[in-house]
Amino acid sequence: MPEPEVRPGWSVVTVKAATLNHHDLWSLRGVGLSAERLPMVLGCDAAGVDEHGNEVVIHSVIGQSGHGVGPDEPRSILTERYQGTFAQRVAVPTWNLLPKPKELSFEQAACLPTAWLTAYRMLFTNAGVKPGDTVLVQGAGGGVSTALVVLAKAAGLRVWVTGRDEAKRARAVESGADAAFESGARLPERVDAVMETVGAATWSHSVKSLRPGGTIVISGATSGPSPKAAELNRIFFLELKVVGSTMGSKEELAGLLALCANSGVRPVIDSVRPLAEARAAFEQLERGQVFGKLVLTP
Repeated sequence: MPEPEVRPGWSVVTVKAATLNHHDLWSLRGVGLSAERLPMVLGCDAAGVDEHGNEVVIHSVIGQSGHGVGPDEPRSILTERYQGTFAQRVAVPTWNLLPKPKELSFEQAACLPTAWLTAYRMLFTNAGVKPGDTVLVQGAGGGVSTALVVLAKAAGLRVWVTGRDEAKRARAVESGADAAFESGARLPERVDAVMETVGAATWSHSVKSLRPGGTIVISGATSGPSPKAAELNRIFFLELKVVGSTMGSKEELAGLLALCANSGVRPVIDSVRPLAEARAAFEQLERGQVFGKLVLTP
């Protein structure tokens, strides 16, 4: 691919670390990425160094603010309209750059802008929970799930996790979860909020696990978007709230970076590979043999 273009209001970042997300797998399948936009460099997340030598983290939502693009351009994230971060250099609007805290490595900082930002918004903007509440995280091991566990624990919440894999459930407890249960298991009591990223496979369990008036925050559906039962009767009778959540704002990413820098919270990293081994990393993500984030270093 050619070098990224330098254009007014944009910066070119030399990538030091980038991380994989399920969004990249969906892109490979053609979801949200049409043929006329190919070839496309994948990768939503990155930390690196800008043209002035500043260590930065990239907020990958373009068009949300009008900065760097026309005010009427619809919101997108890197790899949908603009080339992504699995490269030596990437161009983004200068507004999308945040200072990388010195307390975080490039690999740690690169984990934050998509999965960890998604978890931060789910918990602290959309869930309506407070310290002492109980939160259920569906699915142990994924990037968003591991972020939810660590962030919820740091915020004084009681955290329960479900998962099919016994080893991942054990690692979730090591990461801070108060208890881990098999997928679909009956819980000791109903919870205040459910963090739902799995979709069809866990939806019914999520609804049945909520206390009256509780909240499900859904930010993904990796097992599919169409559950066998919508559970509408239970939702209206128990006055449950279903809240959609997507990514997060630049301000929320700044809050997340500050939280990690000041509290000692660090992203869970599965492994770090050179960019040349991207195919193997994608295969590992597709198999679901991941706990935390997969990092690539150009």
